[in-house]
Amino acid sequence: MKIASILLGVTLGVGALQGPSATAVLFVGNSFTYGAGSPVMFYRAGSVTDLNAEGIGGVPALFKSFTTQAGLDYDVSLETRGGSGLEFHLENKREVLARRAWDTVVMQGQSTLDFEKPGDPAKLIATSRQMAELFRERNPKVQLYLMATWSRADQTYKGPGPWFGKPIEAMARDVRAAYDKAAATAPGVKAVIPVGEAWMRAMQTGLADPNPYDGIDAGKVDLWAADHYHASTHGYYLEALVVFGSLTGRDPRSLGDAECSAFELGLPRAEVKALQQIAFDQLGSAVKSAPPIAPAAGNPKRCVAVR
Repeated sequence: MKIASILLGVTLGVGALQGPSATAVLFVGNSFTYGAGSPVMFYRAGSVTDLNAEGIGGVPALFKSFTTQAGLDYDVSLETRGGSGLEFHLENKREVLARRAWDTVVMQGQSTLDFEKPGDPAKLIATSRQMAELFRERNPKVQLYLMATWSRADQTYKGPGPWFGKPIEAMARDVRAAYDKAAATAPGVKAVIPVGEAWMRAMQTGLADPNPYDGIDAGKVDLWAADHYHASTHGYYLEALVVFGSLTGRDPRSLGDAECSAFELGLPRAEVKALQQIAFDQLGSAVKSAPPIAPAAGNPKRCVAVR
């Protein structure tokens, strides 16, 4: 049993080893959840269950990798649709979502809050409440999270829209405020996951460039993809780190700069370490400081899959 536990802590994809005690986690969202515009989209799709059978790994697969490396038993699923808000899932995927009594659900809505009325939180507030009620009907004890996303460079620097010409942090701040309002009225929401704020922290501390339209400064990373809308691999990796810390209470830095998914996605160790620090700093008291799971000495290695 001790040997099996050790292997579980250092391998990725534990389908064959998962027992009835595995925590069932569902991610509901759009392209910001499934990793559009980067290699993250199809990353280790076999380690998670795509309820739409589209072969997506995305941020849920990164989360699965992190939890497996941390020795945690999570059964991860996703139900995503590009360009959608939560209303799409309520209207078209209700039976799929309610097929199982989930232990934890992470929900992410439309990036501008409302297609027809960008910046208006009313639809997010209403649909978050409806989603919460749906999941709580199957499991009254389900832990619900809302994920507040990032400022879009295209909305800020190119427009048109409510954030055109404003500071880059304005959109993330407004999105977070909207999710806070949604969380206050949706029953059972445990927390809002501060992904957008982590992005802003990365920019404010000099790790990430705040304006991709004027070029990326030397020594900085670009959190956006080439469309300046979706995330880059760096951006999704930071998203996954914040989700990992929020759901598990574990220190993202405990994954270490030799973390295997970062290695597989081609992220340099120095940038991995910096992104993990950003996630830890953003989460603050929500996580406990902890040393790396494994010594950082030696070269990073590929994740080992058993599923």
